[in-house]
Amino acid sequence: MKLVFAGTPEVAVPSLRALIDSGHEVAAVVTRPDARSGRGRSLSASPVAELAESEGIEVLKPAKAGDPEFLARLAEIAPDCCPVVAYGALLPQSALDVPKHGWVNLHFSLLPAWRGAAPVQHALLHGDDVTGASTFQIVKELDAGPVYGTLAETVRPTDTSGELLGRLAESGAGLLLRTIDGIASGELVPVPQPDADVSYAGKLTTLDAELDFTAPAQRVDRVARACTPAPGAWTTFRGTRLKLGAVRPVTDADRPDLDPGQLHADKRRVIVGTSTHPVELGLVRPQGKKEMAAVDWARGVRPTEDDRLGR
Repeated sequence: MKLVFAGTPEVAVPSLRALIDSGHEVAAVVTRPDARSGRGRSLSASPVAELAESEGIEVLKPAKAGDPEFLARLAEIAPDCCPVVAYGALLPQSALDVPKHGWVNLHFSLLPAWRGAAPVQHALLHGDDVTGASTFQIVKELDAGPVYGTLAETVRPTDTSGELLGRLAESGAGLLLRTIDGIASGELVPVPQPDADVSYAGKLTTLDAELDFTAPAQRVDRVARACTPAPGAWTTFRGTRLKLGAVRPVTDADRPDLDPGQLHADKRRVIVGTSTHPVELGLVRPQGKKEMAAVDWARGVRPTEDDRLGR
């Protein structure tokens, strides 16, 4: 089939690579416009655009998917199907109507669970033991189209959203390719999603990423892992913001008895009290400084018994 692939971030690259290497024709790629990044805030192309350009594939960067110029070019290409992975913009009906077999999205959850922008983060935040990926036909309602296929992925106890999403991006690329193959052969028919068990995964904000050490250790652990690497878990220390990576609940018998937010540092670890048992800090990033191991940070700030993390 002739394809026009839509995607933007690094997580979409494995799927684009799989389609380029397949027997299908990737005639063009649609991605978000160049964005400013890095310390110099210079404009840079998306990871998907970079791969497409390196392969000599036409790259379309409409400000909106409803732009007349974009729609005209899409109609001119006349794709059979448009696979989508994390494109990052709404698709109007005028765009959805162009390809014969529609737009097929790879979504990183087992639909109808966790429709929306942040399915992997919410799976971790809510303590799901299993998540996965789904391919479905895009319709006007958010992530509600009929499903072509799914795959399951076990959530590991120490998974961050970045780690889990990385695994799903790789396995999901195979699922998307199998879906496109099945559509091309006519053997694959999408199945409507059930009306029950629908849940939504809104984008997590910086406010959502603030750790509350008056909560149980399990909650602190889940929030920290869900928000790593983005939007980035954080707390405050001596009135300034302190960014935190994933934490680890401490359940050994010789752990100190700490108040919520109270710090205990020794040569091998830094732990913080919660409303239940403490958690051990991993990586930290003080304001204006580079990321470092928590023990190195504590060696410099020398926390006292009166110091607390959190406001």
